[in-house]
Amino acid sequence: MTIHEKYQRLQEYLRALGSVAVAFSSGVDSAFLLKAAADTLGTEKVMAVTASSCFFPERELKEAKAFCGENGIRHMVCEIQVMDIQGLRQNPKNRCYLCKHALFEHIIEIAQKNHINAVVEGSNMDDNKDYRPGMAAIKELGIQSPLCHAQLYKKEIRELSREFQLPTWKKPSFACLATRFVYGETISEERLKMVDKAEQMLLDMNFHQVRVRVHGQGAGTIARIEILPEEFARFMQEENRVKIYQYLKETGFSYVTLDLGGYRTGSMNEIL
Repeated sequence: MTIHEKYQRLQEYLRALGSVAVAFSSGVDSAFLLKAAADTLGTEKVMAVTASSCFFPERELKEAKAFCGENGIRHMVCEIQVMDIQGLRQNPKNRCYLCKHALFEHIIEIAQKNHINAVVEGSNMDDNKDYRPGMAAIKELGIQSPLCHAQLYKKEIRELSREFQLPTWKKPSFACLATRFVYGETISEERLKMVDKAEQMLLDMNFHQVRVRVHGQGAGTIARIEILPEEFARFMQEENRVKIYQYLKETGFSYVTLDLGGYRTGSMNEIL
């Protein structure tokens, strides 16, 4: 199928659902899905729901609000106290399952109160390639994944987003801040803020795809920075290298390292 045939298949699927609540993070996939739903069903049959928590940076929430405002789409923000989810602080291997289950229970409740037929989320075909326990929660709760149904891959979603002039078409991929921690090491609000500040600093320096992974705790905390390999040279320029090192030290990291493997999704899953 061509990407336009896939888009037609996506529209057919959305029409069959009738009305949808889109789990909206302001990322490439959920933004594309939300706009496709609004264009296909009309804004009166679509709403966006964004879960706000300490796992979700403020910049992403602001972008979500702006996107919905610019496109005239109803937008609900629900506050999720993720640290109250039993067992989540310990960062078990099924952390994503625990979090997604709690998150989508809230979204289902919001959808029902607003007489919306279905809850949909933005997983695409590339997401089937990695360890994603959250997908089990999505299936258990009956959440729909229209982009997977249409067999759309990330590259195709970016291409269609560019064609439709969505501002997210070249937005860097983002995953919740909890993915920066080694399984089994405690997650805390303080450590999440350290990651958020470090990544924001790198983004402000115009590094395009960024992850600051955390290894160890307390006095031995290591920041393992992932950026695109083509940006290594700029990272290592003396002024930039010193600036990054000093800022991350001030933020609370004991050691600051650059991962020579470069940015890649799910690098914390490589040891599983």
